[in-house]
Amino acid sequence: MSLRIRVDVASQQLELWRDDELLRRYPVSTGLRGVGERKGSEQTPRGAHYVRARIGADLPAGAVLRGRRFTGEVWDAALHEAQPGRDWILSRILWLCGREPGRNRLGDVDTQQRYIYIHGTPDSEPMGEPRSHGCIRMRNSDVIELFDLVPAGTPVDIVA
Repeated sequence: MSLRIRVDVASQQLELWRDDELLRRYPVSTGLRGVGERKGSEQTPRGAHYVRARIGADLPAGAVLRGRRFTGEVWDAALHEAQPGRDWILSRILWLCGREPGRNRLGDVDTQQRYIYIHGTPDSEPMGEPRSHGCIRMRNSDVIELFDLVPAGTPVDIVA
């Protein structure tokens, strides 16, 4: 039995599949600037990827991550208000790596070098609409559940 993740940018949904069985469906928020693979574009990359690394196991829900490290902070409304405009990466990170050289791997289209993640975001942020800087944002409870279900190496297909 093999697990795979499918992110549909048009519907702003992430699906977890085992073979031909849909296990979970979650609302997400992808890139505000649409889809694209170039470094600096702040767009969500398309194509075949995989989970390169899982970061944040056993951290509390709402744990603030910066540079893929726990800052010691846990997100709350007061912290949010004190740091307006901060791009919050919370709870867990599934760091993506492209599988298609020239499309989403290597050179100036490398998903991993762009630090594109599936990650948690403040629950006050809307889901189902593009608002990220290229990453795939999820509710904290959803990303924690997904994180606990998928191992490193899980295929991730991102379609527009």
